[in-house]
Amino acid sequence: MPHRITPGSTVQLAEIPTRADSFHDDRKQAEQDFKELRDELIRLQNVLYAQNSQSLLIVLQAMDAGGKDGTIRKVFRGVNPQGVRVTSFKAPSKIELAHDFLWRIHKATPAKGMIAVFNRSHYEDVLITRVEKMISDDVCQARYQQINDFEKLLSDTGTRILKFYLHISPEEQKERFQDRLDVPEKNWKFNAGDLAKRKDWDKYMDAFQLALENCSTDTAPWHAIPADQKWYRNLAITRVIVETLKDMDPQYPPADDLHGIVLT
Repeated sequence: MPHRITPGSTVQLAEIPTRADSFHDDRKQAEQDFKELRDELIRLQNVLYAQNSQSLLIVLQAMDAGGKDGTIRKVFRGVNPQGVRVTSFKAPSKIELAHDFLWRIHKATPAKGMIAVFNRSHYEDVLITRVEKMISDDVCQARYQQINDFEKLLSDTGTRILKFYLHISPEEQKERFQDRLDVPEKNWKFNAGDLAKRKDWDKYMDAFQLALENCSTDTAPWHAIPADQKWYRNLAITRVIVETLKDMDPQYPPADDLHGIVLT
């Protein structure tokens, strides 16, 4: 998997491409491959749901306008909605802040047979909290280990974990922000607060690098996906999900003894 962050490796996001050029040069073919992979995802997700013994957690993180919503819409179009649950994590509520930072996350992890998709996640608590100095470096370092232990618990109890960092350039983010301003139907997506985060771009890149370095493990690997071009982003993510589901090898459960049943 070309975008997988090797556990224990040093991450330099400035050296990781945000565009597809190094990986794919045929958009038309990529879009066809994506549709075929999505059909396979739909099939495998249906079997996973029927088997009801394994689960899959998919984590999406990115800078603002990085494409999390679009990824969810495109990749999971056509799946059985009974078997996929999407959770978006906003700023924590007062009740959530009264608990440990993983409390609200654990409640949203997938039950057996389910795929859970996190639009933002527990990683917000080592990203924005670090950049805005809500926590100390020591607390952040402790949280990396707590996250790894949490994800290992999920893995040990039957949940596979895939984490995708959607890697866009500041130039692409600017274009997407401008599009939100120019297109009336997209105005609702624009948040002036996102511009403040944009000013801290380098600080966020440092925070993402540290999260990827400290929390890409064999049981819960990170993938840094070139995301400037949506057609490649969709292909790359769907390919990893399908390969993972194939490795999980879900099977339809055996039917009950149907001998002698007569419908009237």
